[in-house]
Amino acid sequence: MTSRYPGYDVLTKRDTPSWNEQTRRVVEARLAIPNEPRFLSTPEWQTLVAICARIVPQPDDRPPIPVAALVDHKLQRDAGDGFRNAKLPPLRQAWRTGLAAFEQEARRTFGMPFHQLPTWQQEALLRHAQHGKLHDPTWNGMPPQLFFQDRLMRDILHAYYSHPTAWNEIGFGGPASPRGYVRMGFDRRDPWEAAEAKDGDAETARRENARVG
Repeated sequence: MTSRYPGYDVLTKRDTPSWNEQTRRVVEARLAIPNEPRFLSTPEWQTLVAICARIVPQPDDRPPIPVAALVDHKLQRDAGDGFRNAKLPPLRQAWRTGLAAFEQEARRTFGMPFHQLPTWQQEALLRHAQHGKLHDPTWNGMPPQLFFQDRLMRDILHAYYSHPTAWNEIGFGGPASPRGYVRMGFDRRDPWEAAEAKDGDAETARRENARVG
């Protein structure tokens, strides 16, 4: 995958004025999360890993972001969002119900566990959930479409973009504290922000990103 921000590594900001001690602690704790289940069971974990791979497919030219582990970490801490749709059960119950339902839908429709299905069958079930077209009793009254929108997409995408590897892909420098931003106008960039390769000029952006901190 060709990077829009060649040579940029947000972690070089770790010991610069761009990050304070609070930011360093948060990022280091996030990077230390093991890529294994600590809340979910093994079958639940296998289903979650497969779902994450379909929602946020990742390139082969870099280490993958441990999206499932980040979601599992949220479940382990029972870290709710401070709000939820009244039609959904609490966080942990919603995920356990949803994962069990996807597993049952896979076995009933295709005769195999969800994580063993080929990509197109996994995506077919996810699309059916997105459009509210799954009806197995395992959903236990939880609307599949609402689970897809408010839990599956929210938690997986939040997990992906909470990781420094994703920050590198979008040129994000991490929390703005304490340095903040000065050049707030359109298409202007502070010297400590990532430089985007424009008009195919990746080398100029790479040189600028080598100085970012």
